[in-house]
Order: sequence, then structure tokens, then C-alpha cells
Amino acid sequence: MATSDETTALDKLNRSLESGAFQHARFTLNNSLRPAEVAHLLEKSPPKEREILWNLIHPDNEGKVLQYLADDIQSDLLSKMDTDRVLAITETLDADDVADVLQQLPERVTKELLKIMDQQYRERLEVILAYPEDTAGGLMNTDTVVIRPDITVETVLRYLRRHSEIPEMTDSLFVVSRRKESYIGTLPLTKLLVSDPDITVREIMNTDVEPIPVDMPDDEVASLFEKHDLVSAPVVNKKGKLLGRITIDDVVDVIREDADHSMMSMAGLDDDEDTFAPLMKTTRRRAVWLGINLMTALLASAVIGLFEATINQVVALAVLMPIVASMGGIAGSQTLTLMIRGQALGHVERSNAGWLLNRELLVGTLNGVLWALVVAAVAIYWFDDTTIGLVIGLAIIINLIAGALAGTLLPMILKSWGIDPALAGSVLLTTITDVVGFFAFLGLATYFYG
Repeated sequence: MATSDETTALDKLNRSLESGAFQHARFTLNNSLRPAEVAHLLEKSPPKEREILWNLIHPDNEGKVLQYLADDIQSDLLSKMDTDRVLAITETLDADDVADVLQQLPERVTKELLKIMDQQYRERLEVILAYPEDTAGGLMNTDTVVIRPDITVETVLRYLRRHSEIPEMTDSLFVVSRRKESYIGTLPLTKLLVSDPDITVREIMNTDVEPIPVDMPDDEVASLFEKHDLVSAPVVNKKGKLLGRITIDDVVDVIREDADHSMMSMAGLDDDEDTFAPLMKTTRRRAVWLGINLMTALLASAVIGLFEATINQVVALAVLMPIVASMGGIAGSQTLTLMIRGQALGHVERSNAGWLLNRELLVGTLNGVLWALVVAAVAIYWFDDTTIGLVIGLAIIINLIAGALAGTLLPMILKSWGIDPALAGSVLLTTITDVVGFFAFLGLATYFYG
């Protein structure tokens, strides 16, 4: 949510752009707004206005703004730059942010940039780029302050004073062995500043901070930071060698991206999709999902077609069919959403899956009976037909139980197959509840009406 100061600055900027006062707009962008605020302004601007705003940003600020932009917009802006300009932008960023930028570029351009970079900086980048983006290795920054356990506090303080500044988000120094650079523990700055200058690091360091394996998935990293209230954490390889650190600002990005992913995937959309993406690009992305949905709809229609004679005999069935499918779909969606959230938080495991399944089946049964009585009464009153009430009541019970069963099992099955439950779960659930609902309703009607 924008602050009052930010809103005022944005209002002034919009007025400047509307009046053609680009000098004032340039000053506002580069001096009155923070990089994150400028990025937010770019993201909510249509393509033409976005291009104007981007060209008004000072080159020294481009990298700072770029790191806050969604991947889709970041990639679009980078694709329009030459290699020298991209290189100039990366010089202002931390190694982990540069790695994120390079991952948006074609492989050819990335290799070209790495060749012309300073060797030491390139080696640090290559360490990060060697790991997938969604792992601890892809999140980490190699810019760390390391010390030996056998030196004194006074020596550490003299060492720090020789630097003009220390890396951002540094709350602890990492203690490593002299020979193999293996991680041993941490020395919090708060403890360093109040300790006796003559004692050694070994005497006051913390050894209870577990390092993060370099291949740990980013959602598990976020969970660790949440559980232990971490500001930064060391990252090590399989041999225990310190490779870098992860800081809380990167973890916040992971949490935000996971939330976006869960919401957008339910609709089959890319979580980095630009709100103002070009017409054909947006159409192409959504067409795929619509095609998948069409196939599932055809399957449900095929089930209805099996009972065409029954529908012709009892017209009321056509009126009431959507109710059965809708009730099952909603009940299943509630369970599916709960399960996907539980998986994201690490609450759902094989050991408690049976308990959750039993609970959801009981909830589905109880709600099924409750709403079956309500809908049956409405149907009997509406069509003056007791049989239609019995048919729709039983169908609703069956479909709510099926929805609860599918909503519970689908996320676990999809995850075990390596498929994102948020992306595929809702489509499969809708198909199941539609097919089961129509088959149960029309099958029961065929049985009772002969």
C-alpha cells in the first residue's frame, strides 16, 4: 500500500507527464521516489507511458529500479538494450541481483556479458548461476564477511574498520576454518561490539545456527527464515564449505512470488505476467488454458449426452443440473485451496494425510446431507415432484463427497508426480466434479424415472 508521501509524489509526477513537463518528471523519478516506488509506477503504466518513464530514469538508477520489476517487464526492458548498457546496469547491483537479471537474457547475451566482466566478479556470478533460480544457491549472495575462529575480537574490529562499508543486511559474521573454508558458526555483530577485545572468536561465536544446503528449495528456505526469525543465513555445499549467504530481502521476494504464483496459477496464468502485456502475447498465453478447459468441458458434455433420452423425458433435469455441478465444484475448491496452502506451509505430510482425508470426507458428507435437504425441498416445491427432490438430494451428497475426496487427494498426487498442484489442480477438480455430478444426477434420474 502506498504511503501518503508516495501518493503525493506520484500525483505530482502524473500531472507533470500530462502537462508535458518532462524535466520535472525526471527530477521526481530520480530524486523524490525510491527505486521500489518507481518500479511500482512502471508496472502500473501502459506500454507507451512505461517507455517514456523508463527513458526519464537516470542511468545510475536503472539497475536499482530494474531489480524491483516483475520478470516479464524486466525481460522486456532488457531485450531493448545493447550489451554495454546492460553491463553498466549490472555494475550497480549485488551479485545475486545481477544473476536474476542475466537469467532474463538470451544465453548468447549472457555469455557475452560474462566474458567482458571483471574476472573476480564473473567467478562470483558463475557460482550463483550454477544453481537453479528456485534453490538456495540461486538466492544466495557471495558477498560475505568471513573470519577465523582463532583471532581476537580486537583483530576482527580492526579488520572491519579497514573497509569503507560492509555488505547490506549483515547482522552476523561467518566463522570458517582456515584450511578448507568450512562453515563453523556465526558471530553476531551485537555480541562482537560488547565483547572483551582480548578474547577469541571461538569463545563467543554461535554454533547452533545450522547452515542452509545449497540445493534446498526456496520455499523451504523461506520457511526456515520464518521459523527462526533470521535476517541472514549461511549457504554451504555438500562438503560444508561456505558458498555465500541468503538475506531476508531475498526471502521476502520468494514469499511474494509464491503468493502470486498460487493465485495466478489457479487461472492458468504466469505469475510474472505483465498487467499491460501486448494483445497477442496475452491472447496466446490464455488460449492454451482455454483449450485445456474446452477439452474438459467436452468430457462433461459427453456424459450429459449419454442421458439425452432421460433429459427429454424430464425437462426439470436440465434446469437443476448446474446446481449439482456447482455445489460439488465449490466444496472441492474449498478443500483443494486448504490442501495447497497446507503444502506450501509444510503442514501436509504423508503421516497426517489420512487424518485430513477422513476429516474432509466427513465435512463433505455433513454438508452434503444439509444442502441436499435444502435443495430437495426447493425442487419438490418448484416442480411438485417428490422424485426429482430425492434425485437431486442424493446427487448433491455424492458430488460433495467426490469433491472433498478429489480436493484432498489431487494436490498430494500431483506433487508426487512433480506437477504443480496450483496450476493443474483446479482444472482436474472441475472436470471430476462436473463428470461425477452429471453422471450421478442423470444416472439416478434414469433409474427412478425408468
